[in-house]
Amino acid sequence: MIILQEMTTKKEMKAFVKFPFKLYKDNPYWVPPIINDEISSFDKTKNPVFEHAEARFFVAKKNNEVVGRVAAIINYTEIKKQKLKKMRFGWFDFIDDIEVSTLLLQKVEEIGVQNNLEFMEGPVGFSNLDKVGVLTEGFDHIGTMITWYNHAYYKTHLEKLGFNIEKEYLESKFLFKNVKREPLERVGELIKKRYHLTPLNFTKTKEIFPYVDKMFDLFNESYAALPSFVPISEREKEYFKKKYISFINPEYIKFVVDKNGDMIAFAITMPSFSEALQKANGKLFPFGIFHLLKAKNNSKDALFYLIGVHPEHQNKGIHALLFLEFQKSFEPKGIINCIRTPELASNEAIAAVWKNFDSKVYKRRCTYKKVI
Repeated sequence: MIILQEMTTKKEMKAFVKFPFKLYKDNPYWVPPIINDEISSFDKTKNPVFEHAEARFFVAKKNNEVVGRVAAIINYTEIKKQKLKKMRFGWFDFIDDIEVSTLLLQKVEEIGVQNNLEFMEGPVGFSNLDKVGVLTEGFDHIGTMITWYNHAYYKTHLEKLGFNIEKEYLESKFLFKNVKREPLERVGELIKKRYHLTPLNFTKTKEIFPYVDKMFDLFNESYAALPSFVPISEREKEYFKKKYISFINPEYIKFVVDKNGDMIAFAITMPSFSEALQKANGKLFPFGIFHLLKAKNNSKDALFYLIGVHPEHQNKGIHALLFLEFQKSFEPKGIINCIRTPELASNEAIAAVWKNFDSKVYKRRCTYKKVI
């Protein structure tokens, strides 16, 4: 018999977070999260997303062992401001048993109906800075710290349960040697003169902080037109600033400002921490932190996390300026691979940018939707 249990205490939340460690044990492609960090992100007293969202966490148990999990999420900004009556679900993992996946998703649907919502979509997180999508291709490639990995049967279960593909995301990579400095310099100089732009580079984290709020404002503006976009609140800006910016190498962050000092473009990259997180196995201490610091300083893979250009400056070649600055920073580090995080397959503008570097799609993932 399979039973459902809601997880609320710290001990229960730890069990919720740790279930994938058993499900993907010895899988060479799964990248584990830091356990305490993930528990903290679900804490209503610590994560400001809970000012405009709520979540409930459930596990399925068989013979008193956890065999599946799901987070049922309601984002009220999305519902009230965007008029999207959507029930979100995420952190969705389960053994290959249709009874387990059915029970978990039925609970999500029940909560959606109770709240007068019209459809459910997932897997997604609280906002656009969270992980997204079920992996549908690329199971034999290592994951990243900002993507979910899953078994191939997840897609089959969702389709059997009446879900249809809602959005498709692509992950690609290209060799850093494909980023040629000379053509970027030619284009970059023209763009700087024509639009009176200045790229900003950093060597110390404290130099970045005065610009971070402007970056998140620009993030909200540049991503607003994408489907399912939920803007980041003032409190969330502070939260992400402390959580992420202080840990990313300053030279992996680039901004572009106009003649008035207003930010018109940004790009955040980071070294790949995938193998370091696998070695850490969910724990920073005693040795996990050393694996992460080693990757921070020595990884030859660069992960492109976020790129944004102000709507008024899109399609003007601004990306060339950003890539020129990355070329200058990455060459001395001996970067070999540039890896793209999930991007909407429908985003033709960004696809045109990566095309210049002979970028190859190596993973696909989707969110699934069901009317309730």
